This record gives sequence, C-alpha cells and structure tokens, in this order.
Amino acid sequence: MTSFGKFRLFRRFRPRTLRGRLTLGLVVLMTVIFAGVGVTTVELLHGYLIDRLDQQLAAAGPRYAQSLEHGLTHAVDGDTRGQAVGTFGARAAAGVVTQVGVIDSTSVNGSSTGGVTLSAADTRALLALPLDGSAHTVRLSALDEYRLRAQPGADGDILITGLSLEHVEDTLSELAMAELAVFAGAVVLAALGGAAWVRLALRPLERVARTAERVSTLSLASGEVALDVRVPDADRQDEVGRVGASLNRMLGHVDDALTRRQAVERRLRDFAADAGHELRTPLAAVRGHAELALRRGGSSSPLPADTRHALTRIEAEARRMGAIVDDLLLLARLDAGRPLESVDVDLTLLVLNAVDDAQAADHAGDGAAGHKWRLDLPGDPVTVRGDPHRLAQAVANLVTNARVHTPPGTEVTVGIAAHDGSVRLTVEDTGPGLPPELAARVFDRFSRGDPTRSRASGSTGLGLAITRAVAEAHGGEVTVESVLGRTVFELVLPCRPGPHAA
Repeated sequence: MTSFGKFRLFRRFRPRTLRGRLTLGLVVLMTVIFAGVGVTTVELLHGYLIDRLDQQLAAAGPRYAQSLEHGLTHAVDGDTRGQAVGTFGARAAAGVVTQVGVIDSTSVNGSSTGGVTLSAADTRALLALPLDGSAHTVRLSALDEYRLRAQPGADGDILITGLSLEHVEDTLSELAMAELAVFAGAVVLAALGGAAWVRLALRPLERVARTAERVSTLSLASGEVALDVRVPDADRQDEVGRVGASLNRMLGHVDDALTRRQAVERRLRDFAADAGHELRTPLAAVRGHAELALRRGGSSSPLPADTRHALTRIEAEARRMGAIVDDLLLLARLDAGRPLESVDVDLTLLVLNAVDDAQAADHAGDGAAGHKWRLDLPGDPVTVRGDPHRLAQAVANLVTNARVHTPPGTEVTVGIAAHDGSVRLTVEDTGPGLPPELAARVFDRFSRGDPTRSRASGSTGLGLAITRAVAEAHGGEVTVESVLGRTVFELVLPCRPGPHAA
C-alpha cells in the first residue's frame, strides 16, 4: 500500500469528533509511555540479571572444566560441589573440543559428562571465544543460550565454563507479561476515564456549537429577524469562555445590523407605497387630459400632426408609468407580507387563458402567428390553493416573457405536472437562451436583457420579480435553466387541492 493509500485509510477510520480525537490522543500517548516504561524496566532488569550471572560464573571458576580435563566422572575433593544445575563445561586442545559436559539434577554427586552433542557451528563458536576471562552470550544448538567464559588451562588447553540464561529469560518473560497486563488495564481505565473527563471538559464548547447550529437554521435573508440566541455561561475565563463571549458579541452586532436593515427595508417599502399612491393621481390626470385633447381634435379643428404625435406619446408613456406604479405597489404589498386571498384556483384554466392571450398578442403584432404554442397539460384540471389574481399575473408574466423575448417562429411549450406534493408549471422555449450573467439575476427587479428592446415592447423589468414574489408568498419558488436553444422557467407551488378540485 502506498503512503497516500495509508493516509486515506487513516483519515477514513480516524474519529470524526473532537472528543474522540482527544480521547484517542490520550490513549495513544499513554500507550507510548507505558511501552517505553516496560521496555526500559525489562532492559534494566536484563542487564542486572546478566551481571549477577557473570558474577556467579566468575565465582565458579574453571573447576568443572578442570574435572573434565582430567577425565573425572565424579567429584574429587569437592571440585564440582556447589556448582549450579545446568553448568556447562568444555575442554579444547589443538583446535578441537575434546570433552563436553553439563551438570544436571540426576548426575552422580552433581556431575555429568555425557548427553551433549555439539554441532559444527557450536564447536566454532566455542573455539572463537576470547581468552580474556570475560563472559559472552552464545546460543548452542544442543542446549540453549549460555553465558560462556574461556580461560587457558595448565596444559596449554582451553577451559570453557558457562551458565544457562534460561532463568534470566523466564524472569524477563514473567515481568513482560505482568507489565503487559497491568499496562493494558491502565490504558483501558485511562480511555474510559479520559473519555468521561473530555466529555465533561467539552460541555461549554458543545453549548457554543449548539448555539451556532441554532443561528445557522435562522433565515437571515430578508424580513424581520429576532436574533435572540446567545451562548449560555459565556463569562468563563478559559478559552471556551472567551470563544462564547466573542460569539455573543458577534451575534449582537449581527442583530443590530439586521435591525437596521429591516428598518431601511421598511422605509423603502413605505416610500414605494407612498410614492405609488401619490403618483397614481397625477398620472391619471395626465392620461385623461391627453385622451381629452385627442378626442377634441376632430375634423372641425384637426390637430397638427406633431401635436397629435406628442399627445399620443404622452398617453402611451402615462399608461406605461401607470403599469410601473401598479407593479411597484404590488411588490411593496408582497414585501410587507400582507395576507393573500386563499381559495381553490384552477391552474389549468390560468394557463389556457395566458396562452390564449399570448396567441392573440402574436396575431395583433404583425398579422401572422409569430410563435408556435404547445400545451402539455394533464387530462384533469390541476387545482392549487392561493390568490387567483396574483397567480394569474405570475403565469401571464412567464408566458409573456417567452413571447416578448424570443424571436418569431420560436416554439413555446407550457406544461403542468403534479409530483411529490407540489405542482410544477413549466414554460419552455427554443429561443437563443439567456447569458449566464443574465440568468443569475433574471428575477431581480428592473433586470433587462436588452434594455432598448424591453422599453420598446413595454417591459418594465418587474414581471419576473413579481412572479418570484408571488411564488414565495404562496410557499413556492421559481427557477430558470437556460442553454443555447432551450430555456425553461419553472414555477413550483405547494399542491393543496380544495374540495372543488374535481
């Protein structure tokens, strides 16, 4: 496995919470410490036991090897008495090991010279021992590990004496097993206690996290927001307390900013509503005077051509300004959250009327059918709950948008489908599509793809903004997807059929 694969495996199985990572770090740290303590104690004890064994080997001297040198089969003058069971002795002369023996518990008078067969490797290891009187560890295949000490004999031979390391290894194994059991239990207790302690220590941080999660669920985009969520117990003097206090100060600043923003939005809505109401009367007066002047200029006293054109333009612009004022007043009412009418609305009928009006506008524009209109409607009427006038305006705006902003000959398909508790109304056209920068802001107010064409066609740039406001007021949404040759506007409304849906 590559290092990158190991890193990915580690990231996959590592704890995902801070509490888990802290507990795991504590367990790993204690495991490393205990392992270091265990290895150190074993090594220290091993050195101590080897020193004791070397002292015993030096005290024993070459007596057992000397008894082998003279071919003795039993003790003479106590030469081998007091030798430990398992003592090894050997005699070498002229590069050849001549005698080998090991003391065992069944030996006569504690001495035995038989039962040991050395391999060639064992012989080479014995002959390679330095004659400096120091002890060396050698593994004999016929026996086990021994501490061996070689000395020159009186006849020019080499006397080798050794003691087994079996007791040393047994003692170290018992110590290692005891330490492993104790340290394993200590690690388990440390893991349980550490997890409980970390959980207790991180409670203030969990309160900070819960507060942040509650704030993240609040809708702060628009409208009046009551940001009264705060971190409890934020007066602590530790790091978590400082984080909580900082978060509370930040939430206070955000609350002040949202309050000021709401006040500004309220003033803007009030201004738009007041301005709309104030403009309605003079616009109606201008339009009325223009119409009256045009009617009075009859055949008896015809108006000059430039005067008639000016009056006609005044009347047209007054109509256009009146439409803008009506749209602004509607948006102001929707922004203010004023309740809408809630009745059963036949959405299928609204689509049929909007498409019929669009076809009539196509014929009235140039005397020929400009667009190819298609319907994709279910067999039964689709009913939703809402304000019939506002929904009719939203549907008409979508259909009109497809008619006005696509060239003649474009195929426009209007469909309705009910799915998963919602009704989806789609207006799809095969026009040139929307540029990405325009698609991102197409539902903004006064957003126009071609200002010159929009003004000529009477567009105010508020139609799609009104559609979005109406959809959101009914608990729905409106979206757009556009590529070259295909643009789809989708209006999604909650499906809440009334008793007259059939």
